[in-house]
Amino acid sequence: MPQQDIRPRIPDVVPAELTPPGPEPVRRSLVSYVLPVYNEEDGIKAFHTELTTALDERPESDYELVYVNDGSGDGSLAILKDLAKNDERVRVVDFARNFGHQIAITAGLDVARGDAVIVMDTDLQDPPRVSLELVDAWREGAEIVHARRRSRQDTAFKRATAHLYYRVLRSSTDVDIPLDTGDFRLLDRRVADELRKYRERSRFVRGIVASMGYRQTEVAFDRDERFAGETKYPLRKMARLAIDGMTSFSTAPLKMITRLGFVVLVLSLLGILYALAMKFFRPDITVSGWTMMMCVVLFLGGTQMLSLGVIGAYIGRIYSEAQGRPLYLVRDVIGGDGDR
Repeated sequence: MPQQDIRPRIPDVVPAELTPPGPEPVRRSLVSYVLPVYNEEDGIKAFHTELTTALDERPESDYELVYVNDGSGDGSLAILKDLAKNDERVRVVDFARNFGHQIAITAGLDVARGDAVIVMDTDLQDPPRVSLELVDAWREGAEIVHARRRSRQDTAFKRATAHLYYRVLRSSTDVDIPLDTGDFRLLDRRVADELRKYRERSRFVRGIVASMGYRQTEVAFDRDERFAGETKYPLRKMARLAIDGMTSFSTAPLKMITRLGFVVLVLSLLGILYALAMKFFRPDITVSGWTMMMCVVLFLGGTQMLSLGVIGAYIGRIYSEAQGRPLYLVRDVIGGDGDR
């Protein structure tokens, strides 16, 4: 009788749990763009076309375009809705009213889901192709990449005032705010999550980012002319942003009041000495001291009003923060409903 083979039979198909694990598929990175929009109906389509053309040349990443409609009063929202309908990468955050550029950036950061987040304006002054250079710097290890303006196509007055302001701000604060940079920058996911914790109302985003630390670098570029429409940062808004930047990261105005007080005290003492000298040595013309008295009174009055104004600016910030109101209100979020 033939001997029976009792060796275990090897199955023809190896079970999946016994198959040695292979290399995991490479995860594609997601880059989010935060794009504030306020009355830009004349240039949004051109911007979107130029941006998507640049992104199509870099298919190694996925992209998310978060447009934040900051209460536009023109046809910007309708155009953004059309973009979201035809491009699944587009999400539109529609504010209930205008809350301002810095708040619009904050809302975009709250919504963005990317491994890296790029903040830029939609007026084509910041070339979309430059944003890909920011991505390259991020891939090389930088966690914050600032886009520094090597040149800019603005009026001589705006160039001069911006040049002076950033240098005064940098010299009067403990924060090393990069010179000649706006809000065009890239943030790593970790940095963006930390930035979302900063909820002050009078926001100066570029100063907040500079104060956070992390590995920061710069990419120089030439800023173009505005594609269409008028600037959304006229002198009044620029002055307000400058005040927010100064009062957010510096107590120099308060210190200046103290120094000014000492100067006024010295001038007052000199005036007293002059009055006494004239009283004893030229008593015949002491009546003419009325002119000096008026100058001193007006000077002191102006100094006091200026000092109260500076103190009031800081107290106003405290009052605004103490109210604890939401930074913004969203009417609707359009597009981009699918998960990553």
